[in-house]
Amino acid sequence: MSLRAVLLDIDGVLCIRDEVIEGAPQALKELKKKYRIALVTNTTRVPSKTIFEKLKFLGFDIRESELFTALKVTKGFLLKNKADAYLLTTDEAKEEFTGLESYPLKYVVVADAYSNFTYQNLNKAFRLLLEGAELIAVAPNKYFMDKDGKLSLDAGPFIKALEYATEKNAIVIGKPSHEFFTVVLEYLKARPEETLMVGDDIEFDVLGAQKFGMRGCLVKTGKFRDKDLERGIKPDLIIQSIKELPEALEAKL
Repeated sequence: MSLRAVLLDIDGVLCIRDEVIEGAPQALKELKKKYRIALVTNTTRVPSKTIFEKLKFLGFDIRESELFTALKVTKGFLLKNKADAYLLTTDEAKEEFTGLESYPLKYVVVADAYSNFTYQNLNKAFRLLLEGAELIAVAPNKYFMDKDGKLSLDAGPFIKALEYATEKNAIVIGKPSHEFFTVVLEYLKARPEETLMVGDDIEFDVLGAQKFGMRGCLVKTGKFRDKDLERGIKPDLIIQSIKELPEALEAKL
C-alpha cells in the first residue's frame, strides 16, 4: 500500500537539543509536499508549547496541531478519565497539566523529572501507589542523547524502580504505546499500513511502530549506535540522516 503519512521523532532526528541536524528543515519542507506529517516526541522535561516554540525558532515550518508530545497525550488521557495526578516531572513540565485540580487524584505520572528525581519525591510517589493510585509512564525511554554528546538517563529506569517496589505495572502513554499512536493516526486520518515512523531509537521508534502495523525508518543520528543493528530488529529503511529521507522514499517506499 502506498505511503500517505510520516511520523517524525524530534530529538535525534530533526535536532539534538538546540542544534539543528543538517538539512532537517528542508527535508521536512519536502516531505510536507507529499505526505501528511506529524512530529512526535517522548521529550518530557518541558511542556509542548516550549517544544513548538523551539522548533519554530530553529527554522522548522510546522503548525502546533502537527506536534504530539507524550505530555500532551498524557494530559488527554487524564481528562478522558476525569482524573488528577501526582506529577513526578520537572517544574516546567507541570504547566502542561493545568485544569485537572477539580478531579480526584487517581494516578502518579512519571516523566523525565531531571533534578526532581529526589528520594523524597520518589518516595511520595511510592506511597501514593501503595495507597491505590495507578502508575503512568509518560515515556519509558532508557536514555537520550544529551547536549554534551553523551547519553543521559531518561525516565525509564526510575519507572522500573517504582514498578519493582510496588509490584505494579505502569500504563505507558508515550511512544510506542497504542494510546499514543492511535491519537496521532486519528489526527492524520491514516491507517497504520499507510504510515512510516522515523526515529533514532530502534526499539521504541522502529520496533514500536512495526508492532502497531506501521513501517519503521531508523536514522543514524541522535542516540543511534552501531550495536543497535545487532538486536534482531529489522527496520524497513535505514538512512544516515533525515536529509536523505525524501529521496529515499522516492526510491524505496
